Amino acid sequence: MTDFFVYDVFSAKAFGGNQLAIVPDATALPEDDLQRIAREFNYSESTFVFPPAIPGHRAKVRIFTPTMEIPFAGHPVIGTAVALADIGPAGDMILELGVGPLACHAAQGQARFTTEVPLTIIAEPTLDEVSAALGLKSSDIKTDIQPPILASVGLPFTITELHSRAALANIQLDVAKFRAGAQKYPNSLDFAQFSYVKNGDTVHARMFAPLDNIYEDPATGSACAALGALLQHLGKTDLHLTIHQGEDMGRHSIIDLKTNGPAITISGAAKRVMQGQLVY
Repeated sequence: MTDFFVYDVFSAKAFGGNQLAIVPDATALPEDDLQRIAREFNYSESTFVFPPAIPGHRAKVRIFTPTMEIPFAGHPVIGTAVALADIGPAGDMILELGVGPLACHAAQGQARFTTEVPLTIIAEPTLDEVSAALGLKSSDIKTDIQPPILASVGLPFTITELHSRAALANIQLDVAKFRAGAQKYPNSLDFAQFSYVKNGDTVHARMFAPLDNIYEDPATGSACAALGALLQHLGKTDLHLTIHQGEDMGRHSIIDLKTNGPAITISGAAKRVMQGQLVY
């Protein structure tokens, strides 16, 4: 039998944040079962931990959504780092991911990681394409800082600023428009949408990837990292943002984001809420 944990990530309290299933030692699992297990958990992501390929690194971490393996995602990194610190030892660690080695620190239920994966601007979906997918009016989208931009620091998201918190709360997805967007802009995620409202250093955000079995995500560290990289790129100045996500689905998440040139640091809490064994 193989142990697993469930952590709530980007929340210091149980039943908030984004759920993550973690298999802390996946060496006994058949390769073909990893995707099946992730689909069985059916969280937005699950992680499987293996011995590192490089001596001195803490672990190799593979990340699966219910439908595919992905090279990087923020809340799986934070949650897995906290889980490894809870097992011990805590402190600095390097995790091997699909995007390469990632420097992390985890202790006492908190973790952070820093990525320098370059920002990639992939495309600029139109206002009509994005607003139709989100069930909004084109006039709800704010464009003075940026139009909708499909960008990535490991995973691609269409990043869109909205005029108001009310517009963010009023999003109603049109899955057919997501399918049209995914066909026009093919990527590893299918026209995933990250929409946000910014007021000074405070951001409220929502993320949707219904074609990848993630109707709405309570916390999306990889999208927040892409947002930070994009805003730093556009403004040419470093940022320190507090991002609130998951509020509209009853799973409040708090994500701390700092930029230092090309380096993006994501920080947050994680709490173990369940544990058990795979017995199939």
